[in-house]
Amino acid sequence: MRIARYEAHGHIHYGVIDGDNVTALSASPFEEHTLTDHVHKLSDVKLLAPVVPGKILAMGLNYTSHIGDRPAPEYPMIFHKTPTSVIGPDDAIVRPKEVQRFDAEGEMVVVIKDTCRNVTKEDALSHVLGYTCGNDVSARDWQRRDRNENNSDWWRAKSADTFSPMGPWIETDADPHNQHLRTRVNGNEEQNETTAHLIFDVPTMIEFITRYVTLNAGDCIFTGTPGTTQDMTDGAICEIDISGIGVLRNPVKLEG
Repeated sequence: MRIARYEAHGHIHYGVIDGDNVTALSASPFEEHTLTDHVHKLSDVKLLAPVVPGKILAMGLNYTSHIGDRPAPEYPMIFHKTPTSVIGPDDAIVRPKEVQRFDAEGEMVVVIKDTCRNVTKEDALSHVLGYTCGNDVSARDWQRRDRNENNSDWWRAKSADTFSPMGPWIETDADPHNQHLRTRVNGNEEQNETTAHLIFDVPTMIEFITRYVTLNAGDCIFTGTPGTTQDMTDGAICEIDISGIGVLRNPVKLEG
């Protein structure tokens, strides 16, 4: 099932997508809800980021193809992304004027269903509502500078406004162990890999995170990016295409 968050006639709803239509839910998918009789054509609504997360945790170095000649991590390497960095489908990713290298990082994103703590790997997926596409936008020169000078956890390099596009919807039936991920910039394929190659799979991530941090309904986990990443210039169109989920498309524009 595909669950979207969208705006229609000035109001924001969650709804279930069926073909070219979306039917509104009576409440959010994280609450008790029913299908209503309010149906819109997808072409008549604006799709928004599919969730408003309270917190976002992201995985670093989670594909061998992205590590290069560095040693593989011994445990999940987690960093934070700010909720204020989230944008939705077709919203513009803003490239800061001072940034020299501005990369797209296509990722599968986990959307948590309920409050959970000390979850086991065996039980982890029961706490997942579904999966969406994400772009862990990375300002590389800020990333190098802040890490080297300030040890500040990439606070602006990965969490500046517009640096966390998500969408186009939440797919509840996707298999997190075998999703084919592709990233295209201006139609050129930059990343192509399956989530079967994740170093730490989704149940392992959830078990590790909830050992220390309570996850709540709507929280998101960016699962890591594969391969090499490429610069996004002003005017570029970036697409994150995950086979069992959908395509997240965003334009890039220069600040100001």
